[in-house]
Amino acid sequence: MKNTEIGLFKPQKKGFKAFIPNHFPPKSGFDFDPKLLKKNDEATRLLGKLDGITKLLPDADFFLLMYLRKDAASSSQIEGTRATMIDAIAAEAKIDTNIPEDVDDILHYIQALNYGMKLMKSDNFPMVLRFIKELHKRLMHKARTSHFSDPGEFRKSQNWIGGTKPNNARFVPPPVDEMNKALNDLEKFIHTDDTIPTIIKAGLIHSQFETIHPFLDGNGRTGRMLITFYLWKEGYLEKPVLFLSSYFKKHQKLYYEKLFEYHNGNIIDWIIFFLDGVIEIANEAIDIVDKITTLREKDTIKIQKLGKRSSESAALVLPKLYAQPIVNNNIIRSWTGFTLAGAQTVIDRFIKMEILTPKDKGKKYGQSYMYKNYIDIFAEN
Repeated sequence: MKNTEIGLFKPQKKGFKAFIPNHFPPKSGFDFDPKLLKKNDEATRLLGKLDGITKLLPDADFFLLMYLRKDAASSSQIEGTRATMIDAIAAEAKIDTNIPEDVDDILHYIQALNYGMKLMKSDNFPMVLRFIKELHKRLMHKARTSHFSDPGEFRKSQNWIGGTKPNNARFVPPPVDEMNKALNDLEKFIHTDDTIPTIIKAGLIHSQFETIHPFLDGNGRTGRMLITFYLWKEGYLEKPVLFLSSYFKKHQKLYYEKLFEYHNGNIIDWIIFFLDGVIEIANEAIDIVDKITTLREKDTIKIQKLGKRSSESAALVLPKLYAQPIVNNNIIRSWTGFTLAGAQTVIDRFIKMEILTPKDKGKKYGQSYMYKNYIDIFAEN
């Protein structure tokens, strides 16, 4: 496939050059070579396998919740957030006061993903520009970094990437009038029934959105959400369980390079990079499902070996740990109705069985506990 010109850098009145997108998709269309289509077939096969295997999980929603947290952490870290998935889980449970301030970025990302899922399930709210604005609003409203982001509104002024001003920026997206034209093209592209393979189209939607850069802040995070939501909308996934942010974070420099090359018409290298990400993350997610299944069977056997009363109380707690794998005494009490001493007995029993482990070793009071083996399955990938 040859380079396809998707736009040109044109001088602006204020002395800088901005990228002006051509009509999208190009009138000449895309000419994907057989090697690229073969890679797309592999990505499609693995997505189908992932979709099938997650249906077998009795707690697929918990798996999805952990993946949301994992993606939220990775996507936020790409933008400079230092807080981790573990910080986010602890913050959600409101059990730890010693949490980095920027965990707020991750929590807002989780809120936006959950809200997007709710909107996508609504028949009267299709994936259009209004949907994208709603995602951004949830991502940025009252967020730590939202002072100048105009949550939920496309920008009304020029922005830029890198540098201190448009004149020394690495990339200057289209001015507002051209931005609005490009957004309308992108909306039509999302809904056009064409012959472009769906996964490749998801990659093009992301790269074109990042090229347009329609918000003052939060473009990267919003654009990464669109990948999953588009694949879900197209029925490639029954649940939105494919999230590429950890792949983009792992190859962050390359991710940015491929997006910048895309502006110059090098679409094929971007699509290859994108498809490699789908293949890698789908394989990883399949592996995670297998590890979760093995861990759950192992820990269920441990519980079954306890006495009748002990196993009954333990069976109340273990399934809930898949959704909330960081707990304290109060949370166990709320789940079981036990007294403070009774809840601590359950915790101590789980520690002895090597299911729970103290989160902050050496802490005497107000200790919280992690289902570390479970968290590690997500964190190590």
